[in-house]
Amino acid sequence: MVLPRLRRGTKKFEEVKKVARARALARLSHWNLHYRHEFKRVFIRKQKTRWGTCSARANLSFNYRIAYLPPHLIDYVIVHELCHLKEMNHAPAFWELVAQTMPNHKQLRKELRTKYLF
Repeated sequence: MVLPRLRRGTKKFEEVKKVARARALARLSHWNLHYRHEFKRVFIRKQKTRWGTCSARANLSFNYRIAYLPPHLIDYVIVHELCHLKEMNHAPAFWELVAQTMPNHKQLRKELRTKYLF
């Protein structure tokens, strides 16, 4: 499924961005009850190739298109970026953190990559 591409500054883009922010913040609150990782700011961006990013300054960014994802995949993206707050790479220690709450993370990652295209 190719997700809609919206133009920045349009009414629809701003509406979808608000939905994405609300969902991201709600799920961050939920999953961070487990991880208890500190982060600073949360951004919703129009990223071309990424669902989310985590900066060295502990800022989290999520693609506005997460608003179009089913809840279980939004959760995967949120957990993935939360875990980068402790492990800034994809080494085995990172995947062990992810597996604490998403033991099926490999399946979820595959679903995200194959069903939802940029």
